[in-house]
Amino acid sequence: MLGAALLLPLAASAEPSSPHGSVLDAAERLKPGDYIWAPEIAPRGPLMMIVSLATQRGTLYRNGVPIAITTVSTGKAGHETPTGVFTILQRDVDHRSSLYDDAPMPYMQRLTWGGVALHGGTLPGYPASHGCIRLPHGFARLLYGVSRLGMTVIVTDAAAVPRAAPTDPLAMTETRPSDGALLWTPERARSGPLSIIASATDQRILILRNGTIIGSAPARIEGSMTGTSAFIRRSGVEGPATWTEVPLPGAIAARTPTSFAGRVHIAADLRALLGPLLVAGTSVIITPDSLRAGSPVPAEILGGDEEGAPDR
Repeated sequence: MLGAALLLPLAASAEPSSPHGSVLDAAERLKPGDYIWAPEIAPRGPLMMIVSLATQRGTLYRNGVPIAITTVSTGKAGHETPTGVFTILQRDVDHRSSLYDDAPMPYMQRLTWGGVALHGGTLPGYPASHGCIRLPHGFARLLYGVSRLGMTVIVTDAAAVPRAAPTDPLAMTETRPSDGALLWTPERARSGPLSIIASATDQRILILRNGTIIGSAPARIEGSMTGTSAFIRRSGVEGPATWTEVPLPGAIAARTPTSFAGRVHIAADLRALLGPLLVAGTSVIITPDSLRAGSPVPAEILGGDEEGAPDR
């Protein structure tokens, strides 16, 4: 639950919020350019940010706990900010747009090679950018200071918030080997964030590191699905696994996402390979759609176009 302890605003321009209210109440009262920053509530753990197009708010979570809320300005009509699950691909303190008159984009953190990024900018109180997510300058600076390459950023058209997953989304309980169908090439990407996509249609999973496929294997995915579910690992390799279920854009979200936690089963040989890689920040996406060529799901969820595209 969003705790009242977060109501200790350290915002440059925000009016002090009542310590007796709720975080959601405080978020609703924020004026354009206001933000709340209270990282001491959860000083350690992986970071994840959720940006709601519906509310024009961004919430920063650490280890599943909200530690900051900010007003934002996303893409205007004709330049809408894309929804999906993204990772930070590039960072630059003093970036400038290559498309819009060398416009400053301070504390830029790129989400797609198509030009969408988080950065400091003007917030008029409504969507006004060319697709980027504008943040108050003070918040952009603070966020830049704590985030890293590979941090998960979710852009959703809903006002949903993440919640703890009841079980591990990967029930790695199969003991039989993958019968030669396992593909494992970790040398293609030796570092970066790990993402696992499981397809109920294909009964197969893909393992990506830093957006590059490094593995593929058969999987047994139980039950029927009506939409896509996503989970972010909160704990590290040591100790019991803890995961957070995250909201996805409405068009691809599962109606009952938690019902698929624990229903993806993989073979023992893949389990052994994946075990050391399942660090905090690892994402697991379970979808009813095919991952074969032509499916929109991997691109829509992971984001990213070709490097070198203009900035917005």
